[in-house]
Amino acid sequence: MKKISSIAVCFVLLILVSGFMMHSTNKRVLVFSKTRGFHHASIPAGIAAIQKLGMENNFAVDTTTDSSFFVKKTLKKYDAVIFLSTTGNVLNDQEQKAFEKYIQKGGGFVGVHAATDTEYDWPWYNRLVGAYFKNHPKQQEAVLNITDPTHISTKHLPLVWKRFDEWYNFKNIQEGLHVLITIDEKSYTGGNNGDFHPMAWYHDFDGGRAFYTEMGHTDESYSDPLYLQHLLGGIEYAMNK
Repeated sequence: MKKISSIAVCFVLLILVSGFMMHSTNKRVLVFSKTRGFHHASIPAGIAAIQKLGMENNFAVDTTTDSSFFVKKTLKKYDAVIFLSTTGNVLNDQEQKAFEKYIQKGGGFVGVHAATDTEYDWPWYNRLVGAYFKNHPKQQEAVLNITDPTHISTKHLPLVWKRFDEWYNFKNIQEGLHVLITIDEKSYTGGNNGDFHPMAWYHDFDGGRAFYTEMGHTDESYSDPLYLQHLLGGIEYAMNK
């Protein structure tokens, strides 16, 4: 009887230790979706999708619209911060400085869709996110070309990817971006960035890592397996996973 009890205790301890080890390997991201301009109706679908990706791929997901999270003590808990269709000026001067220091210490950034419609008066953010939103035509189907099929966010995609979304034109496109996807302006109406119109990119920036995808305006994006794998790859790159 004593022997059985000892075995039972050892078994329970093994489960506890295994659970602790599994939890301790988790990475953690913060989904930030504060808006001070247009508010995208797809934000709740995006949050739910990222939470599901986290559960399926062993990373924890916190969500907020509260910019007071942007202090050193809080940000250091996260391997990446995701700006999910943020709009307008969402951080004050102190919060901006805290986020700059977070990136400079090796933090990760993921910008989704309207993250480029954010913080027009903060040049450092323009360099981080890679471009600013200029305008967009009506939502429609278009052809995307995968310019780098080796990246974790694109290796699963067809080289020519036709999909429906809201397609941004950009201004202040930064130099040195590693462009992953471009859009064929001949495949839809309203494009004005010319023959080279980037839609997704990444770059090492100021000590950290930044990934941006223009896609994600529609609710349907967040149930599209190809898009979700693309977004997951961007998050994993930003987390340095």
